[in-house]
Amino acid sequence: MLLSGIFPPVTTPFYPDGNVYFKKLEHNVERYSRTPVAGIVVMGSTGEAVMLSDQERRDVLKSARGAAAPNKVLIAGTGIESAIETLRLTEYAAELGYDVALIRTPHFYRKQMQPANLLAFYRMVADRSPLPVMLYNVPPFTAYDIPPELVIELAGHPNIVAIKESSSDVEKVRRMVEGTRHIKRSATVTETFEAVTPRMLAGAASGSSSVNGAGGELVQVGAMGRNGESSPGLAKVRDAMHADVSSGKPSSTAVTVVGKMKTRQKEVGFQVLFGAAHKLHPSLHAGAVGAITAFACPAPTACYEIYAAWKEGDADLAGLKQERISMAAQRVGSELGISALKHAMDINGYYGGPARLPLLPLTAEAKAEVERLMADNRN
Repeated sequence: MLLSGIFPPVTTPFYPDGNVYFKKLEHNVERYSRTPVAGIVVMGSTGEAVMLSDQERRDVLKSARGAAAPNKVLIAGTGIESAIETLRLTEYAAELGYDVALIRTPHFYRKQMQPANLLAFYRMVADRSPLPVMLYNVPPFTAYDIPPELVIELAGHPNIVAIKESSSDVEKVRRMVEGTRHIKRSATVTETFEAVTPRMLAGAASGSSSVNGAGGELVQVGAMGRNGESSPGLAKVRDAMHADVSSGKPSSTAVTVVGKMKTRQKEVGFQVLFGAAHKLHPSLHAGAVGAITAFACPAPTACYEIYAAWKEGDADLAGLKQERISMAAQRVGSELGISALKHAMDINGYYGGPARLPLLPLTAEAKAEVERLMADNRN
């Protein structure tokens, strides 16, 4: 699956009493769907996933899925400390129609998280997951940094397609890109080389008009692909997603038609997405294909403009766009924490609101700093 572009890892809104504010979650997701971001991540670190109960995680995944535009790639954060619980949440996300599972490194027993443990964990999950797996390395939160050599080894698994690298280490991005350059896979894309997901193709096969973003219906695709299809329409989806793959020579010119949707195949490798917006341009130069970054929550368009300039080969413009956001991205998106990020969202027309205890509200001084930093980053 093609995962290029910018993906905001959406926050979870709360009422003042701490309950999840689902209407505001839907409002935010609908608004992100109207921006040029490639997709949306639900239940990542920015979503305070560790603060939610099992049922709340499921409810948030369902609410966000229903509000998202059909043409956006949907990534579900499903990583839990045990492999079995990770699989249970991943299977639920697949039933809802998510496209990729973002699975953070287990870390609570970090002294035992040796290469053999991580290899066994991710291979077991990837073997059984109905969704493609994206590794998630976030040492600022887990205090565990998965070595690039281990990532390169895991990248050879056919169902492990990407990593979100949140160490802020651009050189590590370069090492992972170089070490996985031999991996060649085929991704289904539109005629204009934008991402296509099984959910989009299922909509096209069933004649849904929601494929290009208008309207919407919940198409469950969790039983597809790995376990066989349940209808001729889904068989067409399978054929479109896997056209030319078995030959080992994916073609970017052959066109496959599913319903009213025309697709083609694009060769992709193991995909690295960066997690630090203040180093977005350098990470793209090092070989990252995009970013899942907290600063895209209050400023998705500002982050996208860096990616778009880089994609067009305009390094000078990308550098200028990067300079514009760097200070705000580092302070608001990283150093000041979730409460600052949510305040920045309030400033820019999204709903941020309070975080859950033990995270505290911002002081007046911190609020004023966020407002100064966001003055040039309105979206």
